[in-house]
Amino acid sequence: MQFVPDVLNERCGSRLVLNHVTSRWGGLVLIALLDGTLRFSSLRRRIGGVSERMLTQSLRLLERDGLIERIAHQVVPPHVDYRLSPMGRDVAEKVLALAQCIEGNLDKIMEFREAGAEGAATAD
Repeated sequence: MQFVPDVLNERCGSRLVLNHVTSRWGGLVLIALLDGTLRFSSLRRRIGGVSERMLTQSLRLLERDGLIERIAHQVVPPHVDYRLSPMGRDVAEKVLALAQCIEGNLDKIMEFREAGAEGAATAD
């Protein structure tokens, strides 16, 4: 059976992966790992505001999707590294480009948000 991806189709499996990649923490994990292999604690420090639970959940989902690799070292105490897979690097670069586009337009975006908030306040 051949799979034909169509993200606009409600039954397409790519929607689930897109959700993982564009989730609040998933995209930030991918961007952070563009700098190279990181341990869990370093990754958590690199991504401001992420809880241990949410980081763990995001890492598991991205690993299951084949976007990141988990390297467990057989030492005491346990040592685990995370890095992008080749496919993950490709996806992460695109997520970074999206983030940079948003950052580059942030002043305009904030102006629109403030204008919208002011319009909503005057409508009340």
